[in-house]
Amino acid sequence: MTRAFDPSDYPIGEKRLDLVATPTGRPVSDLTAPAFAEGRVGRADIGITAEGLRRQAEVARAAGRARLADNFERGAELVAVPDDVLIATYELLRPGRARDRAELEAAAAELRRAYGAERIAWLIEDAAEVYERRGLFRRRF
Repeated sequence: MTRAFDPSDYPIGEKRLDLVATPTGRPVSDLTAPAFAEGRVGRADIGITAEGLRRQAEVARAAGRARLADNFERGAELVAVPDDVLIATYELLRPGRARDRAELEAAAAELRRAYGAERIAWLIEDAAEVYERRGLFRRRF
């Protein structure tokens, strides 16, 4: 059974460490300066997990913060997306960078297909519609 979260659980990383793990599955309590100095933990142990972000979304929803919850859920989708893909997508979303609506829609389709990033794809598709309506595809510089 899934535990219902309470707004008092926020932030989970401070108040519910029992529910937080590193990307490698270590408990967050293992992330100490001596552990780093001794090489027992490393770079791979640092970072947010999709599960951690989804849990934060549950807490936000319980607190009546639906938009914040949506952002956490989109963030959870992005954890699996490689940095170079994120940067390229960000660059396309800057006004005047994408050539046309089809270019943004292709990026959305790839994120959906390759990474299951449905919410992010919807966001990009919405942006494509707005960019087209506002004429933001033309080069502005």
